[in-house]
Amino acid sequence: MTGFDLSDLGGWGPREIITAVLVLLSAFLCFAAAVGLIRFRDVLTRLHAATKPQVLGLIAIVVDVAVSMPSVATVTLAVAIIGFQSLTAPLAAHMVGRAAYRTRHYDPALLLRDENLDPPR
Repeated sequence: MTGFDLSDLGGWGPREIITAVLVLLSAFLCFAAAVGLIRFRDVLTRLHAATKPQVLGLIAIVVDVAVSMPSVATVTLAVAIIGFQSLTAPLAAHMVGRAAYRTRHYDPALLLRDENLDPPR
């Protein structure tokens, strides 16, 4: 019995394996986000599904592109994309959540505590 040998993978190198894993991970995260958007009941719970898996899926794809075509320009662009997406997705989710709260498009029974009604002491 021998150990794991990369030559047994039919021409797939480590880069192709990493790429395949990242693409599959991204597809799974995007699918999970879509299922969450359909299954969750109100806007505030759907925000979780709409932001976190979507951002992580995008990060997986961007890392995949950086691994597939490693150059200074590609890695710099990948870091910029990940940075801007990580900064803007929570802000967009916060603004959508605020709009949903102000227009009462949420289920109050799902809130553990309404901090806008009960300010912290």
